[in-house]
Amino acid sequence: MKLSWLDLRSFNDVDYKALCGSLNSDINGVVVDSSSPVMDCHDSVSRIAFVDSPEEADGCIEKADIVLFDHSWYSEITTQPETYKSQAEIGFFVHVTDDETLQTACKIARQEKWAVIYFKDPTKIPLEIVLASADNTDGQIITVVKDIEEAEIVLGVLEKGSHGVMLTPNGIIDARELGQLCRKANNLEVSLEELEVTKISHIGMGERACVDTCSNFAKDEGILIGSYSQGMILVSSETHPLPYMPTRPFRVNAGAIHSYLVSSVSQTNYLSELSSGHKVLGVNCDGKAREIVVGRMKIEVRPLLSIDAVSQSGIPVNVIVQDDWHVRVLGPGGKVLNVTELKPGDKLLGHTAPSGRHVGLPVKESCLEK
Repeated sequence: MKLSWLDLRSFNDVDYKALCGSLNSDINGVVVDSSSPVMDCHDSVSRIAFVDSPEEADGCIEKADIVLFDHSWYSEITTQPETYKSQAEIGFFVHVTDDETLQTACKIARQEKWAVIYFKDPTKIPLEIVLASADNTDGQIITVVKDIEEAEIVLGVLEKGSHGVMLTPNGIIDARELGQLCRKANNLEVSLEELEVTKISHIGMGERACVDTCSNFAKDEGILIGSYSQGMILVSSETHPLPYMPTRPFRVNAGAIHSYLVSSVSQTNYLSELSSGHKVLGVNCDGKAREIVVGRMKIEVRPLLSIDAVSQSGIPVNVIVQDDWHVRVLGPGGKVLNVTELKPGDKLLGHTAPSGRHVGLPVKESCLEK
């Protein structure tokens, strides 16, 4: 669960109330100082009071869900659990400026429920150290970020990322973008179903695209590709060995350039649109997904093979791929299938969706694809 916290300590009462009134369920927490009306947000948002001393906590500890103390009070607070921890969850803030404060952050991340950390330097190495130090512990690490771009990076450090981010928003747009970013990180999953092959056709020459990415795919992972917006087939990466050529686990020999590709949970792109720096969705056979960055698109003329399939509910699906045995698709249980050996009745994994797209987004309109 990736958490999104808004730091509203610098907001005046009018702006604070206006922003809190506009929040939706994508925002998990609001950080205020000890004098703020911490009860003004709706119930789904955690109230987090940032206090400078134990004395300041007295006025808000009954109202707040979490009370954050500066790490300089760590010893005093943790030696009086009956005073504080029975009334609200306790967390600690650390400003990491050197090795000493880095080690303090590591200790708090390992031992406490909440560690909120601001890193002075832009390098993400200190964050990696904290995450590694607290691996397999129960605490939550919230990293202070300066903008949405940094938040996206922080949520992916060491592949798993910080448990959450805290941002001082410039306004409601920042707040919404932060919430959407964390929601996306929490919901990268695509529903897959079994498709049955109905027809295989050798259709001649055409341009096909290889998607070379900046990540290695797992053996049961690929990209969803299809000729129709209503359905796509899970095309495998070049992770599995073959004679005559080395494996290229960063590559998916995806299909003809007209094809749709799932680039996010809610959006598609044409293969022909992609270029270096674009993001696509890598999907495994259980439907778990992750964003992967495109490093290069490689488009060449090759013989093409058309694969027709149908879902259990009768939705037709098609993908056109290079007509060669080293191109593979994935079946139930992660079974790897060479496309040149497919035959009617074979089972594939794919994804079906309502038909109709405009600039890659689903739209409710009549749309016939064939």
